[in-house]
Amino acid sequence: MIDLQKIGRTSRNTARKLSQISTQQKNDFLALLAQQLKNNSEAILAANWEDIEQAQSAGLTTALIDRLLLSQVRLDSMANDLEELIQMPDPVGTIIEQKTLTNGLKARRVRVPLGVMAVIYEARPNVTVDISALGIKSGNAVILRGGKETLASNKALVQVIQNCLEVAGIPVEAVQFIDDPDRELVNQLVRMDQYVDILVPRGGNTLQDFCKANATMPVMTGGIGICHLYVDESAEFDKTVEVIHNAKVQRPSVCNALDTLLVHEHIALEFLPKVAVRLLLDKVQLKCDVKSLEILGIDHQKGILPIHEGDFDREWLSLVLGIRVVSSIDEAIDHIHLHSTQHSDGILTESQENARRFVAEIDSAAVYVNASTRFTDGAQLGLGGEVAVSTQKLHARGPIGLEGLTTYKWILEGDYTVRE
Repeated sequence: MIDLQKIGRTSRNTARKLSQISTQQKNDFLALLAQQLKNNSEAILAANWEDIEQAQSAGLTTALIDRLLLSQVRLDSMANDLEELIQMPDPVGTIIEQKTLTNGLKARRVRVPLGVMAVIYEARPNVTVDISALGIKSGNAVILRGGKETLASNKALVQVIQNCLEVAGIPVEAVQFIDDPDRELVNQLVRMDQYVDILVPRGGNTLQDFCKANATMPVMTGGIGICHLYVDESAEFDKTVEVIHNAKVQRPSVCNALDTLLVHEHIALEFLPKVAVRLLLDKVQLKCDVKSLEILGIDHQKGILPIHEGDFDREWLSLVLGIRVVSSIDEAIDHIHLHSTQHSDGILTESQENARRFVAEIDSAAVYVNASTRFTDGAQLGLGGEVAVSTQKLHARGPIGLEGLTTYKWILEGDYTVRE
Protein backbone atom coordinates (compact mmCIF):
# COMPACT_ATOMS: atom_id res chain seq x y z
CA MET A 1 0.00 0.00 0.00
CA ILE A 2 1.09 3.56 -0.67
CA ASP A 3 2.79 5.31 2.27
CA LEU A 4 0.49 8.30 2.72
CA GLN A 5 2.48 9.62 5.66
CA LYS A 6 5.52 9.88 3.40
CA ILE A 7 3.45 11.65 0.73
CA GLY A 8 2.18 14.06 3.38
CA ARG A 9 5.63 14.84 4.77
CA THR A 10 7.00 15.34 1.27
CA SER A 11 4.15 17.71 0.38
CA ARG A 12 4.67 19.74 3.56
CA ASN A 13 8.39 20.12 2.87
CA THR A 14 7.74 20.93 -0.79
CA ALA A 15 5.20 23.60 0.14
CA ARG A 16 7.97 25.46 1.98
CA LYS A 17 10.17 25.32 -1.11
CA LEU A 18 7.37 26.61 -3.32
CA SER A 19 7.35 29.87 -1.36
CA GLN A 20 10.67 30.64 -3.06
CA ILE A 21 9.51 29.83 -6.61
CA SER A 22 9.32 32.88 -8.86
CA THR A 23 6.28 33.88 -10.88
CA GLN A 24 8.36 33.36 -14.01
CA GLN A 25 9.07 29.73 -13.08
CA LYS A 26 5.37 29.16 -12.43
CA ASN A 27 4.44 30.63 -15.80
CA ASP A 28 7.19 28.68 -17.55
CA PHE A 29 5.68 25.50 -16.12
CA LEU A 30 2.18 26.47 -17.29
CA ALA A 31 3.39 27.32 -20.81
CA LEU A 32 5.28 24.04 -21.03
CA LEU A 33 2.28 22.08 -19.76
CA ALA A 34 -0.01 23.70 -22.32
CA GLN A 35 2.37 22.67 -25.08
CA GLN A 36 2.94 19.16 -23.76
CA LEU A 37 -0.78 18.46 -23.50
CA LYS A 38 -0.87 19.00 -27.25
CA ASN A 39 2.36 17.14 -27.95
CA ASN A 40 1.27 14.12 -25.88
CA SER A 41 -2.38 14.16 -26.90
CA GLU A 42 -2.21 10.79 -28.64
CA ALA A 43 -0.92 8.98 -25.54
CA ILE A 44 -3.32 10.84 -23.23
CA LEU A 45 -6.34 10.05 -25.39
CA ALA A 46 -5.29 6.40 -25.68
CA ALA A 47 -5.11 6.14 -21.89
CA ASN A 48 -8.48 7.86 -21.63
CA TRP A 49 -10.00 5.37 -24.05
CA GLU A 50 -8.91 2.56 -21.71
CA ASP A 51 -10.96 4.21 -18.98
CA ILE A 52 -13.93 4.76 -21.29
CA GLU A 53 -13.98 1.11 -22.37
CA GLN A 54 -13.86 -0.07 -18.75
CA ALA A 55 -16.64 2.39 -17.84
CA GLN A 56 -18.83 1.08 -20.65
CA SER A 57 -18.17 -2.51 -19.60
CA ALA A 58 -19.06 -1.62 -16.02
CA GLY A 59 -22.35 -0.13 -17.17
CA LEU A 60 -21.68 3.43 -16.00
CA THR A 61 -24.25 6.04 -17.00
CA THR A 62 -23.97 8.16 -20.13
CA ALA A 63 -23.63 11.27 -17.95
CA LEU A 64 -20.70 9.79 -16.02
CA ILE A 65 -18.99 8.60 -19.20
CA ASP A 66 -19.30 12.12 -20.61
CA ARG A 67 -17.50 13.40 -17.53
CA LEU A 68 -14.77 10.79 -18.07
CA LEU A 69 -14.29 11.57 -21.72
CA LEU A 70 -11.30 13.47 -23.06
CA SER A 71 -11.14 14.57 -26.67
CA GLN A 72 -8.79 16.67 -28.74
CA VAL A 73 -11.21 19.57 -28.35
CA ARG A 74 -11.22 19.20 -24.56
CA LEU A 75 -7.44 18.90 -24.41
CA ASP A 76 -7.10 22.04 -26.53
CA SER A 77 -9.53 23.81 -24.19
CA MET A 78 -7.43 22.77 -21.19
CA ALA A 79 -4.31 24.11 -22.90
CA ASN A 80 -6.08 27.39 -23.66
CA ASP A 81 -7.10 27.72 -20.01
CA LEU A 82 -3.45 27.29 -19.01
CA GLU A 83 -2.40 30.03 -21.40
CA GLU A 84 -5.01 32.34 -19.87
CA LEU A 85 -3.78 31.43 -16.40
CA ILE A 86 -0.30 32.59 -17.37
CA GLN A 87 -1.68 36.08 -18.03
CA MET A 88 -3.23 36.31 -14.58
CA PRO A 89 -1.31 38.04 -11.79
CA ASP A 90 0.38 35.86 -9.21
CA PRO A 91 -1.54 36.43 -5.96
CA VAL A 92 1.34 35.35 -3.71
CA GLY A 93 3.02 38.34 -2.10
CA THR A 94 0.22 40.78 -2.94
CA ILE A 95 -0.15 43.41 -0.22
CA ILE A 96 -3.79 43.57 0.80
CA GLU A 97 -3.31 46.52 3.15
CA GLN A 98 -0.50 48.31 4.95
CA LYS A 99 -0.26 50.97 7.61
CA THR A 100 2.07 52.47 10.19
CA LEU A 101 0.82 52.18 13.76
CA THR A 102 1.11 54.95 16.35
CA ASN A 103 3.98 53.05 18.02
CA GLY A 104 5.95 53.13 14.77
CA LEU A 105 5.33 49.50 13.76
CA LYS A 106 4.88 49.06 10.02
CA ALA A 107 2.14 46.46 9.48
CA ARG A 108 1.11 44.88 6.21
CA ARG A 109 -1.27 42.04 5.34
CA VAL A 110 0.14 39.87 2.55
CA ARG A 111 -1.31 37.01 0.49
CA VAL A 112 0.35 33.63 1.02
CA PRO A 113 -0.46 30.09 -0.20
CA LEU A 114 -2.71 27.84 1.85
CA GLY A 115 0.15 25.28 1.88
CA VAL A 116 -0.86 21.71 1.04
CA MET A 117 -4.08 21.01 -0.79
CA ALA A 118 -5.53 17.49 -1.06
CA VAL A 119 -8.22 16.88 -3.66
CA ILE A 120 -10.42 13.79 -3.82
CA TYR A 121 -12.35 13.71 -7.06
CA GLU A 122 -14.43 11.45 -9.23
CA ALA A 123 -14.69 10.97 -12.95
CA ARG A 124 -13.26 14.11 -14.54
CA PRO A 125 -9.61 13.78 -15.60
CA ASN A 126 -9.49 17.49 -16.53
CA VAL A 127 -9.53 18.17 -12.78
CA THR A 128 -6.02 16.70 -12.61
CA VAL A 129 -4.71 19.48 -14.83
CA ASP A 130 -6.89 22.25 -13.36
CA ILE A 131 -5.88 21.53 -9.77
CA SER A 132 -2.20 21.12 -10.59
CA ALA A 133 -2.04 24.34 -12.58
CA LEU A 134 -3.93 26.46 -10.08
CA GLY A 135 -2.06 24.88 -7.19
CA ILE A 136 1.37 25.67 -8.63
CA LYS A 137 0.45 29.22 -9.71
CA SER A 138 -0.86 29.96 -6.20
CA GLY A 139 2.20 28.36 -4.57
CA ASN A 140 0.48 25.29 -3.09
CA ALA A 141 1.65 21.69 -3.03
CA VAL A 142 -1.01 19.30 -4.31
CA ILE A 143 -2.01 15.75 -3.41
CA LEU A 144 -4.41 14.21 -5.94
CA ARG A 145 -6.66 11.23 -5.40
CA GLY A 146 -8.78 10.57 -8.49
CA GLY A 147 -11.42 7.90 -8.91
CA LYS A 148 -10.66 4.38 -10.09
CA GLU A 149 -12.71 5.05 -13.23
CA THR A 150 -10.08 7.56 -14.47
CA LEU A 151 -6.92 5.83 -13.29
CA ALA A 152 -5.26 5.39 -16.69
CA SER A 153 -6.09 8.95 -17.79
CA ASN A 154 -4.81 10.46 -14.55
CA LYS A 155 -1.57 8.50 -14.63
CA ALA A 156 -0.88 9.76 -18.16
CA LEU A 157 -1.68 13.37 -17.22
CA VAL A 158 0.34 13.32 -13.99
CA GLN A 159 3.35 11.99 -15.87
CA VAL A 160 3.16 14.95 -18.26
CA ILE A 161 2.65 17.39 -15.36
CA GLN A 162 5.63 16.08 -13.39
CA ASN A 163 7.88 16.13 -16.45
CA CYS A 164 6.96 19.79 -16.98
CA LEU A 165 7.65 20.61 -13.32
CA GLU A 166 11.11 19.12 -13.59
CA VAL A 167 11.96 21.07 -16.74
CA ALA A 168 10.69 24.29 -15.14
CA GLY A 169 12.93 23.79 -12.11
CA ILE A 170 10.04 23.22 -9.71
CA PRO A 171 10.12 20.23 -7.32
CA VAL A 172 8.36 17.30 -8.95
CA GLU A 173 6.82 16.51 -5.56
CA ALA A 174 4.73 19.68 -5.84
CA VAL A 175 2.12 17.45 -7.50
CA GLN A 176 1.72 13.96 -6.07
CA PHE A 177 -0.83 11.42 -7.22
CA ILE A 178 -2.30 8.53 -5.23
CA ASP A 179 -2.54 5.89 -7.95
CA ASP A 180 -4.01 3.16 -5.73
CA PRO A 181 -7.85 3.02 -5.79
CA ASP A 182 -8.04 1.38 -2.35
CA ARG A 183 -10.73 3.26 -0.38
CA GLU A 184 -8.79 2.81 2.85
CA LEU A 185 -6.37 5.43 1.55
CA VAL A 186 -9.19 7.98 1.52
CA ASN A 187 -9.95 7.13 5.15
CA GLN A 188 -6.33 7.91 5.97
CA LEU A 189 -6.05 11.00 3.81
CA VAL A 190 -8.97 12.83 5.40
CA ARG A 191 -7.30 12.56 8.81
CA MET A 192 -3.86 13.88 7.80
CA ASP A 193 -4.34 17.38 9.17
CA GLN A 194 -0.71 17.47 10.30
CA TYR A 195 0.25 17.69 6.62
CA VAL A 196 -2.84 18.82 4.69
CA ASP A 197 -4.16 22.37 5.08
CA ILE A 198 -7.34 22.04 3.07
CA LEU A 199 -9.32 19.13 1.62
CA VAL A 200 -11.38 19.57 -1.54
CA PRO A 201 -13.86 16.78 -2.38
CA ARG A 202 -15.15 16.99 -5.95
CA GLY A 203 -17.94 14.50 -6.38
CA GLY A 204 -21.45 13.59 -5.31
CA ASN A 205 -23.27 13.96 -2.02
CA THR A 206 -21.87 10.72 -0.64
CA LEU A 207 -18.26 11.84 -1.04
CA GLN A 208 -18.91 15.34 0.27
CA ASP A 209 -20.86 14.13 3.29
CA PHE A 210 -18.14 11.61 4.09
CA CYS A 211 -15.44 14.29 3.98
CA LYS A 212 -17.45 16.75 6.09
CA ALA A 213 -18.12 14.07 8.71
CA ASN A 214 -14.63 12.57 8.86
CA ALA A 215 -12.02 15.13 7.83
CA THR A 216 -9.82 16.63 10.55
CA MET A 217 -8.76 19.58 8.35
CA PRO A 218 -10.96 22.30 6.78
CA VAL A 219 -13.09 21.01 3.89
CA MET A 220 -14.06 23.09 0.86
CA THR A 221 -17.37 21.59 -0.22
CA GLY A 222 -19.58 22.37 -3.18
CA GLY A 223 -20.02 21.49 -6.81
CA ILE A 224 -23.44 19.90 -6.33
CA GLY A 225 -25.82 22.08 -8.26
CA ILE A 226 -29.59 21.90 -8.21
CA CYS A 227 -29.88 24.97 -10.42
CA HIS A 228 -33.03 26.98 -11.13
CA LEU A 229 -34.24 29.54 -13.62
CA TYR A 230 -37.41 31.49 -12.86
CA VAL A 231 -39.28 32.93 -15.87
CA ASP A 232 -41.01 36.10 -14.71
CA GLU A 233 -44.24 37.23 -16.35
CA SER A 234 -42.37 40.12 -18.02
CA ALA A 235 -39.72 37.93 -19.68
CA GLU A 236 -39.11 38.18 -23.43
CA PHE A 237 -40.20 34.76 -24.72
CA ASP A 238 -37.88 34.06 -27.64
CA LYS A 239 -34.70 35.11 -25.85
CA THR A 240 -35.76 33.31 -22.70
CA VAL A 241 -36.29 30.03 -24.58
CA GLU A 242 -32.72 30.19 -25.91
CA VAL A 243 -31.26 30.87 -22.46
CA ILE A 244 -33.14 27.88 -21.01
CA HIS A 245 -32.04 25.67 -23.89
CA ASN A 246 -28.41 26.65 -23.37
CA ALA A 247 -28.58 26.13 -19.61
CA LYS A 248 -30.05 22.62 -20.03
CA VAL A 249 -28.62 21.25 -23.26
CA GLN A 250 -25.20 22.81 -23.87
CA ARG A 251 -23.57 20.33 -21.46
CA PRO A 252 -26.14 18.60 -19.26
CA SER A 253 -23.72 16.47 -17.23
CA VAL A 254 -22.12 19.34 -15.31
CA CYS A 255 -23.01 20.97 -11.98
CA ASN A 256 -24.07 24.34 -13.44
CA ALA A 257 -26.58 22.85 -15.90
CA LEU A 258 -30.24 23.72 -15.35
CA ASP A 259 -32.28 21.31 -13.22
CA THR A 260 -35.58 23.10 -12.53
CA LEU A 261 -37.58 25.63 -14.53
CA LEU A 262 -40.09 27.82 -12.69
CA VAL A 263 -42.66 29.67 -14.82
CA HIS A 264 -45.09 32.40 -13.76
CA GLU A 265 -48.69 31.24 -14.13
CA HIS A 266 -49.74 34.36 -16.09
CA ILE A 267 -47.54 33.35 -19.04
CA ALA A 268 -47.41 29.57 -18.60
CA LEU A 269 -50.19 28.77 -21.12
CA GLU A 270 -48.36 30.56 -23.93
CA PHE A 271 -44.75 30.10 -22.86
CA LEU A 272 -44.54 26.44 -21.84
CA PRO A 273 -45.43 25.02 -25.28
CA LYS A 274 -42.72 27.21 -26.85
CA VAL A 275 -39.98 26.08 -24.51
CA ALA A 276 -41.17 22.46 -24.65
CA VAL A 277 -40.92 22.33 -28.44
CA ARG A 278 -37.35 23.69 -28.28
CA LEU A 279 -36.22 21.25 -25.61
CA LEU A 280 -37.97 18.18 -26.99
CA LEU A 281 -36.05 18.60 -30.26
CA ASP A 282 -32.95 17.71 -28.24
CA LYS A 283 -34.72 14.84 -26.46
CA VAL A 284 -34.94 16.59 -23.10
CA GLN A 285 -37.34 14.73 -20.80
CA LEU A 286 -39.73 17.14 -19.08
CA LYS A 287 -40.84 16.22 -15.55
CA CYS A 288 -43.87 18.43 -14.93
CA ASP A 289 -45.94 19.45 -11.94
CA VAL A 290 -49.75 19.29 -12.09
CA LYS A 291 -50.24 22.79 -13.53
CA SER A 292 -47.63 22.40 -16.28
CA LEU A 293 -49.04 18.97 -17.19
CA GLU A 294 -52.47 20.56 -17.66
CA ILE A 295 -50.88 22.75 -20.32
CA LEU A 296 -48.49 20.31 -21.98
CA GLY A 297 -50.31 17.02 -21.43
CA ILE A 298 -48.66 13.72 -20.55
CA ASP A 299 -46.87 12.22 -23.55
CA HIS A 300 -44.61 9.29 -22.71
CA GLN A 301 -43.37 8.98 -26.28
CA LYS A 302 -42.19 12.58 -26.41
CA GLY A 303 -40.92 12.54 -22.84
CA ILE A 304 -43.47 14.73 -21.03
CA LEU A 305 -44.01 13.05 -17.67
CA PRO A 306 -45.35 13.87 -14.22
CA ILE A 307 -42.89 14.96 -11.55
CA HIS A 308 -42.36 12.48 -8.71
CA GLU A 309 -41.77 13.13 -5.04
CA GLY A 310 -38.15 14.12 -4.47
CA ASP A 311 -37.49 15.07 -8.10
CA PHE A 312 -37.11 18.76 -7.29
CA ASP A 313 -34.26 17.78 -4.97
CA ARG A 314 -32.33 15.94 -7.69
CA GLU A 315 -29.32 17.13 -9.64
CA TRP A 316 -30.17 15.53 -12.97
CA LEU A 317 -26.77 15.67 -14.72
CA SER A 318 -28.61 14.53 -17.85
CA LEU A 319 -31.24 15.64 -20.36
CA VAL A 320 -34.01 15.83 -17.77
CA LEU A 321 -35.69 19.03 -16.58
CA GLY A 322 -38.13 19.60 -13.75
CA ILE A 323 -40.88 22.15 -14.46
CA ARG A 324 -43.18 23.94 -12.03
CA VAL A 325 -45.74 26.70 -12.55
CA VAL A 326 -45.68 29.30 -9.75
CA SER A 327 -48.14 32.03 -8.86
CA SER A 328 -45.60 34.76 -8.13
CA ILE A 329 -41.97 35.69 -7.68
CA ASP A 330 -42.51 35.03 -3.96
CA GLU A 331 -43.46 31.42 -4.67
CA ALA A 332 -40.46 31.05 -7.00
CA ILE A 333 -38.09 32.39 -4.35
CA ASP A 334 -39.63 30.13 -1.71
CA HIS A 335 -39.22 27.10 -3.99
CA ILE A 336 -35.56 27.93 -4.61
CA HIS A 337 -34.84 28.40 -0.91
CA LEU A 338 -36.42 25.00 -0.23
CA HIS A 339 -34.73 23.01 -2.99
CA SER A 340 -31.59 24.86 -4.13
CA THR A 341 -28.06 23.76 -3.18
CA GLN A 342 -27.00 27.44 -3.33
CA HIS A 343 -24.96 26.87 -6.47
CA SER A 344 -26.47 28.78 -9.41
CA ASP A 345 -29.96 30.25 -9.67
CA GLY A 346 -31.38 32.91 -11.96
CA ILE A 347 -34.30 35.04 -13.07
CA LEU A 348 -35.39 35.90 -16.61
CA THR A 349 -37.27 39.19 -16.53
CA GLU A 350 -37.73 42.66 -17.96
CA SER A 351 -38.63 44.02 -14.53
CA GLN A 352 -35.75 45.78 -12.77
CA GLU A 353 -37.63 45.63 -9.47
CA ASN A 354 -38.13 41.85 -9.70
CA ALA A 355 -34.49 41.39 -10.73
CA ARG A 356 -33.40 43.46 -7.72
CA ARG A 357 -35.61 41.43 -5.36
CA PHE A 358 -34.40 38.12 -6.75
CA VAL A 359 -30.72 39.05 -6.46
CA ALA A 360 -31.23 40.33 -2.92
CA GLU A 361 -33.21 37.33 -1.64
CA ILE A 362 -31.53 34.38 -3.37
CA ASP A 363 -28.50 33.33 -1.34
CA SER A 364 -26.60 31.25 -3.89
CA ALA A 365 -22.93 31.35 -4.84
CA ALA A 366 -23.92 32.67 -8.29
CA VAL A 367 -27.16 34.56 -8.96
CA TYR A 368 -28.10 35.37 -12.56
CA VAL A 369 -30.28 37.95 -14.25
CA ASN A 370 -31.16 37.15 -17.87
CA ALA A 371 -28.31 34.68 -18.43
CA SER A 372 -27.62 30.95 -18.55
CA THR A 373 -26.41 29.23 -15.38
CA ARG A 374 -23.60 27.68 -17.43
CA PHE A 375 -21.30 30.61 -16.65
CA THR A 376 -20.58 29.46 -13.09
CA ASP A 377 -17.15 28.35 -14.14
CA GLY A 378 -13.69 29.58 -13.23
CA ALA A 379 -12.49 29.95 -16.81
CA GLN A 380 -15.69 31.72 -17.88
CA LEU A 381 -15.38 34.18 -14.99
CA GLY A 382 -11.76 34.95 -15.81
CA LEU A 383 -10.27 33.03 -12.89
CA GLY A 384 -7.99 30.84 -15.00
CA GLY A 385 -9.93 27.67 -14.18
CA GLU A 386 -11.22 26.45 -10.85
CA VAL A 387 -10.40 24.04 -8.06
CA ALA A 388 -14.09 23.65 -7.22
CA VAL A 389 -17.32 25.59 -7.09
CA SER A 390 -17.79 26.25 -3.40
CA THR A 391 -21.30 26.63 -2.03
CA GLN A 392 -19.93 27.46 1.41
CA LYS A 393 -19.52 30.94 2.82
CA LEU A 394 -16.05 30.48 4.31
CA HIS A 395 -13.40 31.09 3.24
CA ALA A 396 -14.28 31.48 -0.44
CA ARG A 397 -17.45 31.02 -2.49
CA GLY A 398 -18.36 30.17 -6.08
CA PRO A 399 -15.68 29.08 -8.56
CA ILE A 400 -12.41 28.95 -6.61
CA GLY A 401 -9.46 30.30 -8.57
CA LEU A 402 -6.06 31.61 -7.57
CA GLU A 403 -7.14 34.06 -4.89
CA GLY A 404 -9.32 31.43 -3.22
CA LEU A 405 -6.24 29.23 -2.82
CA THR A 406 -4.47 31.82 -0.71
CA THR A 407 -4.79 33.12 2.81
CA TYR A 408 -2.84 35.97 4.35
CA LYS A 409 -0.40 36.72 7.10
CA TRP A 410 0.53 39.89 8.94
CA ILE A 411 4.11 41.12 8.59
CA LEU A 412 5.15 43.65 11.19
CA GLU A 413 8.43 45.58 11.09
CA GLY A 414 9.69 47.68 13.97
CA ASP A 415 12.84 49.26 15.36
CA TYR A 416 13.29 46.85 18.28
CA THR A 417 9.79 47.94 19.27
CA VAL A 418 8.26 46.77 22.54
CA ARG A 419 4.69 47.03 23.78
CA GLU A 420 4.10 49.42 26.64
